[in-house]
Amino acid sequence: MRMLRPCVLSAVLIAALAATSCKREAAPAATTTPTPAPAATAPPATPPPATAAQRVFGQEELDQMVAPIALYPDSLLTQVLMAATYPGNVADAVAWSKAHPDAKGDAAVKLVADQPWDPSVQSLVAFPQALATLGQDPGWVQRLGDAFLAQPGDVMDAVQRLRRAAQAAGNLQSSEQQKVTVVPAQAAPAPAPSGGDGGSAPPPPAPSETIIQIEPSNPEVVYVPSYNPTTVYGAWPYPSYPPAYYPPSPAWYPGSALVAGLAFGTGVAVADALWGDWDWGGGDVDIDVNRYNNINVNNRLNANQNTWQHNANFRGDVPYRDARSREQFGQQRLPGADQRQQFRGNDAAHQANRDRARQEMERRGFDAPAASNRQAQERAREAGRDIQNRPGGGGLESRPGQGGAGVQRDASRERARETAQARTQQGSQRDHARDVAQSRGDRAGQAGTHRDAGTRATQHNAQARNVARNESRSQPLRMQHSQANQPRMQDHAQQRQRQEVSRNNAFDGARHPQQSRQQVERGQASRQSQQRPQSQRSGGHQVQRSAPNRGGGGGRRNH
Repeated sequence: MRMLRPCVLSAVLIAALAATSCKREAAPAATTTPTPAPAATAPPATPPPATAAQRVFGQEELDQMVAPIALYPDSLLTQVLMAATYPGNVADAVAWSKAHPDAKGDAAVKLVADQPWDPSVQSLVAFPQALATLGQDPGWVQRLGDAFLAQPGDVMDAVQRLRRAAQAAGNLQSSEQQKVTVVPAQAAPAPAPSGGDGGSAPPPPAPSETIIQIEPSNPEVVYVPSYNPTTVYGAWPYPSYPPAYYPPSPAWYPGSALVAGLAFGTGVAVADALWGDWDWGGGDVDIDVNRYNNINVNNRLNANQNTWQHNANFRGDVPYRDARSREQFGQQRLPGADQRQQFRGNDAAHQANRDRARQEMERRGFDAPAASNRQAQERAREAGRDIQNRPGGGGLESRPGQGGAGVQRDASRERARETAQARTQQGSQRDHARDVAQSRGDRAGQAGTHRDAGTRATQHNAQARNVARNESRSQPLRMQHSQANQPRMQDHAQQRQRQEVSRNNAFDGARHPQQSRQQVERGQASRQSQQRPQSQRSGGHQVQRSAPNRGGGGGRRNH
């Protein structure tokens, strides 16, 4: 056993040394082997295109919007797209162009140098034809500018789709007004030929990889084309999004009835009005700084400011459509805009005071003020429903959260309601007593009339002979008597009307206390007279009447 232990220990040491040597040999091999991971995770050369969720407008909407201007020359098209991002300025420029119909070209741009417009809008007054088209639909102009801010690359892709469609339909080709050029999408200089290697030339680009450029045939004279978008592009592929057609102005396109194809009106001579152009390879707007500074003498640019940037200060109160544009341009404010908030009471101290006052009102049981008219109306309806649902048509229970203040307000309303009802009942009792007294007087008068009926019957025959004789003579007297009594009858009718109005008025006694006391005393006297024994009641007023004339012959004859 003692001889086996050294052998076992030696075997264990040999195995450990062998394992250590294997690890040392495997480590260098792992470090020298290249891994393909960095190549797989390398960032792409171009940013990925925007997803459908990030797009503000779809392809069919973009084609619909750019269809009326997609066949403009590149420089004019770019100028229109830049100006459309300021729809308020474009509307002002349209109004100015209508007020100055003879202004065009560079001279018109210099006339509006002092207007508070963006330079891209000022340059459009050189082309009254284009402003006449933009002025027919301000909503379309705003949507066009929003699309150019949110998706400039997609907008220009839509332009190329429509140009290829017009070219395929035979309606876009070079002429004496414009020059149409088809260039590869990735234009690059051809490599120098080498003598040794005979490399094959690259294949020609596919039609979808070409760019159609439109330029004026004469760089100093620009013709604005006019066409019908529903026919110039052939069959329109989006029936649900038909393009709009804005007819041209007869002043600039005399006698041009468009059916298909392009019509060109009067050319506009310009030198510096068009200073922007779309960079089809770079995807932005390039600015010719020299032309820009020649025409915009009051707002010059540096030599390195050769790329157009949207200026939110000329946007005015027109909101941005998408969230990204609002975040990118909406925070730009004029100098001193933050200081104006203090003069409006929107600083931190005033806001803290308002919060403390609101908390104190809530602690005392008052509701917070309504934040809108709709909220105030809803609260009023809830209050009406609470009053109707209370026991007895509105008890003293208060609404939840009102505390003692609600109980006091409900108690005050109940007391006012009970007081009004009591006064109404008192007025009804007084009116009833007055009606009873009047009816009794009428019955007494009717009894006297029956007693005198026999006496008047004996005089009827004697007076009948005089009726016919005196009828013609008494008619004028009756008319005078009725005219004399007419004011009194009107006064009586007005008095009755006032009594009827005040009968249901609970507060009439408060306005006329003396009249109210007289009515109460008269009612009390009537009740006391009614409560006396029958023996003590008077038989009424005795009426004295003259004895009837029993002599014959009737009345005295008038000779």
